[in-house]
Amino acid sequence: MKQYLYSTVTGYFLQDELATVAETFDFMATNFGLLERNYEADALSPNRNVDLTQWERFEREVRTTLNREQSPGEQTRYKVLFLGRHGQGVHNVAERRYGTAEWDRYWAAQDGDSIAHWVDAHLTDLGIQQAQAVNAFWERQLTEAKTPAPESYYTSPMRRCLATANLTFANLDLSSPSSSTPQPPGDTTTKNEPLYRPVVKELLREVNGVHTCDRRSSRSTLAAEFPNFTFEAGFAEHDELWTPDHRETNEEIDRRMKKLLDDIFTHDDSVFVSLTAHSGAICSLLRVLGHREFRLSTGAVIPVLVKAVTVS
Repeated sequence: MKQYLYSTVTGYFLQDELATVAETFDFMATNFGLLERNYEADALSPNRNVDLTQWERFEREVRTTLNREQSPGEQTRYKVLFLGRHGQGVHNVAERRYGTAEWDRYWAAQDGDSIAHWVDAHLTDLGIQQAQAVNAFWERQLTEAKTPAPESYYTSPMRRCLATANLTFANLDLSSPSSSTPQPPGDTTTKNEPLYRPVVKELLREVNGVHTCDRRSSRSTLAAEFPNFTFEAGFAEHDELWTPDHRETNEEIDRRMKKLLDDIFTHDDSVFVSLTAHSGAICSLLRVLGHREFRLSTGAVIPVLVKAVTVS
């Protein structure tokens, strides 16, 4: 597996700007935060792409300018990662009920209380509604803003992420690949075949250890509940990573997220990629990508333009 040096390419999204306040940022009201600006690819078009939406122009910029004549073996590659946090889970409600200090001190290590059970926490009704709202937003983006649909879908192995990904993408028309994207050799996908083929990645899980909400269910249990998901090669039947007495440090989870990104950039040629994960996992991904700190509320999504340079 190759290793990469990652950086965020700024100047394209509001969420990259230091002036943007994460707590009040509304990705739905701001076209995923995409800035209105001109691109180098515009100048290469006879009509300067004036008939295209901002997202169509941005897609051309990424594919034809930034990734110009790039092949899988090239030193520098660019991807757009849609980082989505799961909808509200029962553990989020419990933490608010007890307060973060008391949650971290005692309750996070318990399986639940008299009100709720939060091992591998389920979504709440609000969490389901949040994912459904993102689904409606994606439908508008695909049809009106012409935002390119992700070509690959990855998710944490936790129930709340698998459910969020399904509620967000499962019934959308994602079946029309970008006209500027050639199909891989041997790909017989037709326009009417679904392109939502989510893959469960063990390393995409939340900050690990101690908190029982982050102890995953068995592979067979998850496969029965989410039969449309593919589990990556080597995915264990039982959770072999969670420990009851050690909570990952930032340095430890950052190493894990770096390994995850190296895996994706080595084996996946997709340019637009969706990752459904957690608050702590996304914070770690942003650190590894050299992005400013930007905490997401439950159900929120931000795209990040990533430059990856092969180092080994």
